[in-house]
Amino acid sequence: MRRKIFFTVFLFFLVSQIYVANGQFNQAEIAQRQELEEFLKTAEIIDHGDIGEGVTKPTWLLLKKGDSEIKGAWKNPKGMQQDHLEGWQYEIAAYEMDKLLELYLVPPTVEKKFRKKRGSLQLWVDKGYSELEIMEQNIKVPKSKLDNKSKMKYLARAFDSLIGNDDRTQQNILYTKDWRMVLIDHSRAFRSGRKYTKNLMYGKKGIKGEMLFKQLPRAFVEKVKELNFEKIQEAVGSYLKKKEINAILTRKELLLKEIEEMIKEKGEDKVLY
Repeated sequence: MRRKIFFTVFLFFLVSQIYVANGQFNQAEIAQRQELEEFLKTAEIIDHGDIGEGVTKPTWLLLKKGDSEIKGAWKNPKGMQQDHLEGWQYEIAAYEMDKLLELYLVPPTVEKKFRKKRGSLQLWVDKGYSELEIMEQNIKVPKSKLDNKSKMKYLARAFDSLIGNDDRTQQNILYTKDWRMVLIDHSRAFRSGRKYTKNLMYGKKGIKGEMLFKQLPRAFVEKVKELNFEKIQEAVGSYLKKKEINAILTRKELLLKEIEEMIKEKGEDKVLY
């Protein structure tokens, strides 16, 4: 019997209650993510089809190795599309930055050739809900999950601000059935123009408006403080240019400055957890 491993494998990670507030996994789960990365990179493509939504026209791929199968989302946008700079390499860089910061909110994403073209392949997300569905269908969030959902929202804003993600929408914020956040679609991240280094994407003077990150994990803030050019370059490899890495470091200082101002205003125990 063939063993199908869809996003339900990754779903096991997300139901972990060890780090409820910021989606981190234990060491055993992180090791399994590495196995998934290898599977995505090396497994044979046995089927494919159009996903049918998204500006970048992603394709679903079904991969097989031995008796196991995994589904993934493949895309290869590059250059200007509909007045926006798109890049499949940014999907991989976002995943690597997610790992470097130990957030583990972005599904495993690797480089994979399909029809002789390079592109990104991301583990398929068998979601419970999207942020858009929650709003449009008036889905009630359990009271016991409201605090965690708010914290994850702030964490996602801080992450997007750091990586300069210009395309966070209600459709690409996903939740598992038990309300763990999953972030997808980062082909418009890592902006490096002056607009994206003068101000953060979110925050008091955010490009997207005054959308604050009121509470953040201490561990995340410490990881941001540790970022330097060498660490980022080692993580993202050739997927980011020097100017794009430098833009991250500029936004790092903006982000830390805003966090420090919040701490002075409200107190450290109100901002960091």
